[in-house]
Amino acid sequence: MRHYFHFLLIFLFSLNINAQISGKYYSIKRVSDGDTVVIQDESQNEYKIRFIGIDAPESRNVGKRKQVQVFGFEAKSHLKKMLADKKVRLEFDVQKIDRYGRTLAYVYLENGIFLNQYLVQKGYARMATFPPNIKYVDVFRKSEEKARKNALGLWKYY
Repeated sequence: MRHYFHFLLIFLFSLNINAQISGKYYSIKRVSDGDTVVIQDESQNEYKIRFIGIDAPESRNVGKRKQVQVFGFEAKSHLKKMLADKKVRLEFDVQKIDRYGRTLAYVYLENGIFLNQYLVQKGYARMATFPPNIKYVDVFRKSEEKARKNALGLWKYY
């Protein structure tokens, strides 16, 4: 029963998040990592957004489980530069909240750049898709192949 209640709570929270933040443009409060940002809405509410379908190298140590990785600092720095004084729009897939309470989204700049794809294509992140959020798996796969072939970003080191 407890698991059911927990699932129901997460489901209802994800519906509320979707209604509140989809289809609008939001300011970036801060860049947490090469694949995670915090956005802010007009009411000053903050939401931690984890980019769906990608995984950037870690830019900081988080306990013993996550250690700084090669190209992590560069990935975070590049994303920070790209998002300076910019706004983003979010698109969702099937699962909207992860087990850490972060909102899962595909992220777009106002000029239409699909950030998730861009980061993979330029070698700042690798493809990391997890069902049920697989809407752009083929896009990410092709982008990563291109980055690997051209030894871009993190692929210079592998």
